[in-house]
Parts: sequence; C-alpha cells; structure tokens
Amino acid sequence: MAAPASWDDVEPLPVSSAPVPAYGTGSLADLLPTLAAGLGVPGMTAAIPELTPADRNCVFLIDGLGWEQIKAHPDEAPYLHALLGSSRGGTGRPLTAGYPATTATSLASVGTGLPPGAHGLPGYTVRNPATGELMNQLRWQPWTSPAVWQPYPTVFQLADQAGVHAAQVSSPAFQNTPLTKVALSGGTFLGRLTGEERMDVAAEQLAAGDRSLVYTYYAELDGAGHRYGVASDTWRGQLMYVDRLVQRLAEQLPPRSALYVTADHGMVDVPFDEQHRIDFDEDWELRAGVALLGGEGRARHVYAVPGAENDVLTCWREVLGEQFWVASRDEAIAAGWFGPRIDERVHDRLGDVIAAARDDVLIIASEREPNESAMVGNHGSMTPAEQLVPLLEVRS
Repeated sequence: MAAPASWDDVEPLPVSSAPVPAYGTGSLADLLPTLAAGLGVPGMTAAIPELTPADRNCVFLIDGLGWEQIKAHPDEAPYLHALLGSSRGGTGRPLTAGYPATTATSLASVGTGLPPGAHGLPGYTVRNPATGELMNQLRWQPWTSPAVWQPYPTVFQLADQAGVHAAQVSSPAFQNTPLTKVALSGGTFLGRLTGEERMDVAAEQLAAGDRSLVYTYYAELDGAGHRYGVASDTWRGQLMYVDRLVQRLAEQLPPRSALYVTADHGMVDVPFDEQHRIDFDEDWELRAGVALLGGEGRARHVYAVPGAENDVLTCWREVLGEQFWVASRDEAIAAGWFGPRIDERVHDRLGDVIAAARDDVLIIASEREPNESAMVGNHGSMTPAEQLVPLLEVRS
C-alpha cells in the first residue's frame, strides 16, 4: 500500500464494516448447545436450526482447518471436499468461529456454548484486571484459578449430568490443562497419542451409550500452518492425513450417529516484509501511550496508559486504519465483536483499543514476541479465510 500524501488523506475502515460472527445462529458457540438440545439436555437451545437431532453425536475439531482451505485443496482432501455440500445441515454453508478466531477463544466457545464476551477467553493474550499482567490463555501463564477465570459449566458437564454418555478423546498432554478444565471437561477423558487411535476410540465411545456426545481433536495441521504456511508441502501433507482420519472415523460410525467435522479457525500466510509485518517494537507511533500489547498479530488488544486511551485510538486509526478495523473497547462491544453480551468480569480484559486485520498484514512484536513474530501462517481476525469454519456432516 502506497503511503498517503498526509494522514488527513487516510479514511479508516468503519467499525461497522467488519463482518461480525453469527453469534446465536451459526457460530461455534452454537454447535454443542444445538446437539445437546437434540439429546434432551435441560437448558440447551437448538440455535443452529438446520441440524437434525441424532442419538449419538461426535464433533471432530481439526485445529486450523478453515472452510476456504478445504475448498482450495480438492486434490489433497478429496473426502472432506466431497462433504462440503453436507455442511451446516446440508445447506453447504460454513459456521463462523467467533472473534478473535484463535484456539483458546474458539475451544472455550465450543465447550461452553457461550460467546467470548461471556466465557471470558477473548484472545490469545489479554490483561488480567486483578493483576494488571498479560495472561496467555492458551498456555495459562501466569497461572490463575480456572474456576474464577471461566465459571460457567461446560456442555459436556451438563450432558453428563443429564445421563448422556460424554467423552473427549485427545492427546494425553491436554488431559489436565487449565484450558481443558474450563472449556472441555465433563464425562470421560481418554488420551490417545495417534490420530488413528483417536478415531477408533471416538467411534467406540459413540457406541458406548444410547445417547452420546463425543469430542475429538487434532492439532498438527495448525502447527504446520504456523511453521511453514498453508501454501507449503508440509501443510498439504498434514491435510492429506487429516482427510484420511475423517474417512476412518466416518466408516466406523455406530448406528444412529452423526459426525460433525469442524475447526477453530482458518489461516492466512503473511509475507515477511515491512509492508506486511508492522513491528510494534520498532514503531514509536504505535508504542506511544501503550502500557501493554495483547492479543496476536491479526487481532490485537491494546491497553493504554491511563488517560491516553483516546490518543492511542486516534494514532492507531491513523497508522493502521486502511488495513485494520480499529475500534475502542466500547465500539467493539456495541458492534457485537465478542457476542451479544459482555460479562462484567470480562469487560476490562478487552483492550482499550482493539485492532482486527482486514488485509494480509500483521502487527508483530519482534522483541517481546519473537516466536509468534516468526510464524508464516497466522489467524485471529474476521476475514473469511480465518473466520469461516466447516460443519461437515456424516450420518449412519
């Protein structure tokens, strides 16, 4: 993008032009409540009306498998590609992940059935109002009480209490993590190392109850995208493997089952140059008045020095406003970026300024975030490549 003649020539993207996730009708937070409602779990609402109830439901969440990535790779993912028309109850439409489109936020939305403004994991890193420190909600550092940070029960816990056979099948490494505790606990956790083992055990768990709700997960596609990009041979090789895993599970479904294949976000590759990677640690304008930089490259929470909130908002709009949707906290809340309501405990976790990328750009921080700043594939914002996720369906 050529520099404007002056900052007076910049026309910031209107906050209202950001494509807000479809909370309440077609987001990740609506999936498990819809399935649980079909299983007769009290208090659950069928928010995705296109889905038909089944006695046995399995959700296979593939980290990083966006809708647009499936559409773009029919050769590497022939089984998944053939299922695109089945998505969202046969409408051939995707779901939206929620904002930001990042793993900790999305997994909490899936497991609690709540949008980010309610469950309270609204970013990769956010400020803990009790301490003033940034908290990494994926790694749970620094540690804080999980029950205080996210007090709502998970859908799995509610299903288990209602007599539904609930189970999660994932890597053993995730069994006792705080993120699993607040987002995905309830029923039985079964740790299995290989993808094939997880598919086989998930099928067994589906058959273990007359009413079943089973979740299984695969992370390595996302890791390949971060390290090498979604244009890489490594990522395509992982996609081919994932395609075989889905088919393996689908071919083992017990009677009266529905398998739903979804994801927590998609991904975009961002070139390694100064035009596409804006370095906060090297940019005095962006740093001015900022006390903490949270979030991630495409979905930033910016915490201002007290009294500098308006100046930071003005500066970030001037510098980034043609490439990012830049909103104040109140504007983002009013626009519904984090859902229809914001719990009081969550309000101050959100940045004073919130920046969501529209273009293929990042706000990196080379000194304070060296590992994240080196990633090829990135996600977090509201563009279709990041926000749209599949809800592919196979029934037995």
